[in-house]
Amino acid sequence: MPNKHQQESADLSSAMLPMVEIFETVEGEGTRAGFPTVFVRLFGCNLRCVWCDTKYSYPPAEAEFKMSIRDIVQQVEQQYKSAYVCLTGGEPLLYGKRSAALLQALCEIERIRDVHVETNGAIDLAPFLAEVQSEKARYIMDYKLPDSGENGTMVHHNFELLRPQDEVKFVIASDRDFEAAVETLQNYPTAALPMFSPVWESMPPDRLVHKMLESGLSGVKLNMQLHKIIWDPAKRGV
Repeated sequence: MPNKHQQESADLSSAMLPMVEIFETVEGEGTRAGFPTVFVRLFGCNLRCVWCDTKYSYPPAEAEFKMSIRDIVQQVEQQYKSAYVCLTGGEPLLYGKRSAALLQALCEIERIRDVHVETNGAIDLAPFLAEVQSEKARYIMDYKLPDSGENGTMVHHNFELLRPQDEVKFVIASDRDFEAAVETLQNYPTAALPMFSPVWESMPPDRLVHKMLESGLSGVKLNMQLHKIIWDPAKRGV
């Protein structure tokens, strides 16, 4: 007989989620950068970062369409070949139990090796870590620094919840952001891999590398966005 969790997941399989797009390309950043990956982008976000590059994923834009969890999983399983999935947004964990049910269902696709969730740091990860037990599920937490305009919304106890397979990303736009990222890592130790991503217009990559070396950050990974190097930064579906 199915256990309680499996029964709840089955009951939620027909639940609808607002969508932006599903597409296949290479992962652009993080430890899986370069691997062919299916992107499942949900609509809606609880933040309004100054430098957001997916403003089409939250109001006043509208969801492109809605899909049931069952249909999302079926499309990922049948229309694409990649063994990696990126669950993103917007903020893909905005929908609570529906988000958890989708994550669990994606992990249950046999060929899938890894489902990484791009979450914005303003969502408590504890319920998702409790509900989704699959080893395939990983979290990439995008901690918002002062220049984003959303630093005050961060859930700091997430740092202690993150595991070695998870990642924490800091998008760095200025010297102030860099100093805040270093201080945050000192104040909130985490098992996750920390990554520093440059905002090219105000923090050129070579300057960020220099600052990382100067500060002795041997445990921090430089995180470049391959998709913005390969394609036009404004291009969608890549």
